[in-house]
Amino acid sequence: MQAIMFALVAVASAYQAPLSVRAPASVVHMSAITPGDVGTTRPLGVYDPLGLMTKMPDKYRRWQEMEIKHGRIAMLATLHVFITGAGYKWDGYCSYLSFPPIKFSDIPGGTLGSWAALPQAGWGQIV
Repeated sequence: MQAIMFALVAVASAYQAPLSVRAPASVVHMSAITPGDVGTTRPLGVYDPLGLMTKMPDKYRRWQEMEIKHGRIAMLATLHVFITGAGYKWDGYCSYLSFPPIKFSDIPGGTLGSWAALPQAGWGQIV
C-alpha cells in the first residue's frame, strides 16, 4: 500500500511545472504623482487604470489642477445655498438694468428659486 502511495506521489509531482524565478516587474516612474502623495491609498498605491500618468503626464497634472479648482467652486456653491437658505442676503441691488431693479433680498433662497428669479441682465453683471 505504501509503495502505491509513493508511486502516486512521484507520478503527480512529474506533472507539476518547475518553479521559475520571475524577474521583478518593471517599475513605472510617474512624474505627476508618486506613492505617498496625498490621495494615494495604501492597498492600491498609485491607481491609474487608464495609464494617463505615463502617457501624458503634463495633461494629467492639468486635470488634477482643474479637479481641485472645480471642487473648491462646488464647496463655495454649497456654502452659498446654506447661507442664503438661512436668510442672510447682501444689501443693495442685484440688477440695476432690469425694471424694477431687483434687490438681493428679493431673490429667494435655494438653488432653483434663485436661478429663476435672477433676470438676464443680472447674469450679465455677474459674469
